[in-house]
Amino acid sequence: MTKGKSYFWVGLLIGVILTSFTYSYLGRKQLSSPGQKSARVLKMAHGLPVTHPVHEAIMFFAKRLEELSGGQLSIQVYPSGQLGNETKCLEQLQLGTLDLTKTSAGVMGNFVNSMKVFSVPYIFRDEDHYWSVLDGKLGGELLDILAVQDSGALSGFKGVCYYDSGSRNFYTNIQVKKPADLKGLKIRTMKDPVAMDMVQALGGSPTPIPWGELYTALKQGVVDGAENNPPSIVSSRHYEACKFLAMDHHSRIPDIVLMSAKKWDTLSLQEQGWLMDAAEESKELQKKLWKKASDDAMDVMRKNGVTILDVDTALFKKASMPAVEKNLHGKIKELYEKIQSVSSGE
Repeated sequence: MTKGKSYFWVGLLIGVILTSFTYSYLGRKQLSSPGQKSARVLKMAHGLPVTHPVHEAIMFFAKRLEELSGGQLSIQVYPSGQLGNETKCLEQLQLGTLDLTKTSAGVMGNFVNSMKVFSVPYIFRDEDHYWSVLDGKLGGELLDILAVQDSGALSGFKGVCYYDSGSRNFYTNIQVKKPADLKGLKIRTMKDPVAMDMVQALGGSPTPIPWGELYTALKQGVVDGAENNPPSIVSSRHYEACKFLAMDHHSRIPDIVLMSAKKWDTLSLQEQGWLMDAAEESKELQKKLWKKASDDAMDVMRKNGVTILDVDTALFKKASMPAVEKNLHGKIKELYEKIQSVSSGE
């Protein structure tokens, strides 16, 4: 090779190296420029099917967050228990390995004891009172309480917003019109001491059974009934075994959208604002979706031979008072009294 050709190839090689370096440098500089942030993806998991109104609201939440943030924040949703049940998801939030989840306030009582106040029978007078509390100042204070355990230690949670989960009612294989009709009946409850106390106060025999095993237990007569909201009764097909639904509205336990406190602290004030605005919009949508799902569920049950009983709730409330009094102590009593002081429409 001649000396001239050698100089040419060396020069060409140096030129390629310099060009690559320049583009690499400019690319990094552009990415680090103000206003040019990479999209951040938040992981959100829940245990409900994709047909559930809660899942629909969560997908709307994800869509609105991406829109409000101009694509800077997005949410990857994992439904149907892909990342574990509610307890497992809450534990992952505390560790910071999961960013967001939806859980029942009843389950939250196992992590932050004060949340057991929501399980107290007839704590809400009716639906209007329920939303007056949750949408008002006290509802915000209750979300803030989630950040701290009763010991004073940080819980690892950031309360974001509430979702509706309706009222819980007794559905059984025999007619229940008054509390005395529950006497001796084996009623499936959540593994919740307050719920078990309530069934016992009403004369029934509380029987905790995992949700996934309840259909078989009802069919085989292991239990005589259970208690839940209409959409859950229909989605689980429990109406095939229980042909009586007593609308006693003994509890209204909200769902709560939660975020990992570790992840929340990494967001800027603007990002936190986007997230809270998107969550609030999703809450309002979820209320409407839940009402439609409840109405549809009632229609399905009627068409499948379920007798809907409008009972005297005052009788059930009076009979459940021993369970109320047993569980009113300390912080729970204080919160209970605050909730009772809220007027409907506030």
